[in-house]
Amino acid sequence: MKFNAIIFTLVVVGLFAAGCVRQVSRVDENAQIDLSGRWNDTDSRLVSEEMIRDAMNRRWITDFTEQEGKKPTLIVGMVKNKSSEHISTDTFIKDIEREILNSGRARIVQSGEMREQLRDERADQQDFAAEETIKQWGRERGADFMLQGVVNSMTDRNRRERLVYYQVDLELTDIETNEKVWIGNKKIKKVVK
Repeated sequence: MKFNAIIFTLVVVGLFAAGCVRQVSRVDENAQIDLSGRWNDTDSRLVSEEMIRDAMNRRWITDFTEQEGKKPTLIVGMVKNKSSEHISTDTFIKDIEREILNSGRARIVQSGEMREQLRDERADQQDFAAEETIKQWGRERGADFMLQGVVNSMTDRNRRERLVYYQVDLELTDIETNEKVWIGNKKIKKVVK
């Protein structure tokens, strides 16, 4: 009797363990995989590509370049997540910055914590670096424009079906005049069954 109980226990544990094994496979980073219907890396990449392509091909950039004789310098400010789910706006901001730089039409300056790290390094150099390699204070490139935005979402449900709607709004503002020079908007709808 004990032997049968031990065999039965081993079989049950073996079946349970076999069912718990996960299989992981690597996929192309650009593959569009949507498991949950929530905001994901594909949404972030596609929205940033489309919106920045639109921004970099509008009249404001030509006007600035003709008037100032140089590329505009942008800083990406806050992108607020007002959606009903967790969205990593940091990765979305990096996607935006990458698209701006890759366009070749504008420059990007550091913002937030990264800028503070650079300033800390410059301060350390004043005391510890060789004189000929010290980076000077007051030489930072000032931004001409700030890009800011918001991500909103709405969810509609009916039994097991769900519609998730995202709206991303970005605004580019002249820092000196507070004039909005570009407003972009991208909407995404996902049906999850």
